[in-house]
Amino acid sequence: MMVEVPTQLVTVVHPRSPVSEAYRQVRTNIQFYSLDRPVQTLLITSPSPEDGKTTTVANLAVTFAETGRSVIAVDCDLRRPSLHRFFNLPNESGLTALIREEKTLDQVVLSTDVPHLQILPSGPLPPNPAELLGSQRMERVVDALRAAADVILFDSPPTISVTDAAVLGAKMDGVLLVVKEGKTKRDHVVRAKQLLDRVNAKVLGVVLNNVKFDGSLYRYYS
Repeated sequence: MMVEVPTQLVTVVHPRSPVSEAYRQVRTNIQFYSLDRPVQTLLITSPSPEDGKTTTVANLAVTFAETGRSVIAVDCDLRRPSLHRFFNLPNESGLTALIREEKTLDQVVLSTDVPHLQILPSGPLPPNPAELLGSQRMERVVDALRAAADVILFDSPPTISVTDAAVLGAKMDGVLLVVKEGKTKRDHVVRAKQLLDRVNAKVLGVVLNNVKFDGSLYRYYS
C-alpha cells in the first residue's frame, strides 16, 4: 500500500482536514492488512533523517486512539528523541529505565490530552542504543507493552544511518517506511527495504509525505 500524506501534525488541531483524513486512511489500511492476525506492534522508520517519521507516529497514534482502543506510542530513537515534544511531555525517564529494569511500565508511561493515548518517552540516552534495543530485556518490554495496550507504535532512528530500526523491526508485527517527496532518494528507499528484508521484518507499506494536495479533490472536508 502507498498513501500520500503531507508532513504536518494536524490530527488534533484540524481533525476534519484532508491531512487528518489521509492519516486515518493509513490507519484503516493497517487495520485491514491482516484481519486474521491484527497488527498490534508497528515500527515506523525512514531511510534517512528528516523524512517525517516522528510526525507520522504522532498522527497515527492519535487516529488509532480515536477508535477507542488503548494506544501507546514509544520513542525508540535513543539518539535523537523528539516524540515527547509533540505532546509537550517531559523526557526525564522512559524506555531506557524500563529496559534497565529500574522502573516499571506504569512509572514511565505518560498520559496525553488525547483520550486512550499514552506516550513512553525515550528517557536518558544510553551509550549503546543498538545493544539495548536488541537485548532480551527489550523483548520483555515489548511483551509488557503488548499486555498493556491494544496498539503500540514504535518510533525508531532512520534505517540506513544505524542498525536500530532493523533490530527492532524483527520484533514487530509490521513496519511502515516513511519517505519524503522531493527529499528521500530512491536508492535510499531501496537500501532501507533491503536492510529490513534481511532481518525478515514485515514491511506493510510506505507513507509518502510532503506532497502537494489538489484542493479541488478535498472540498468535501472543508
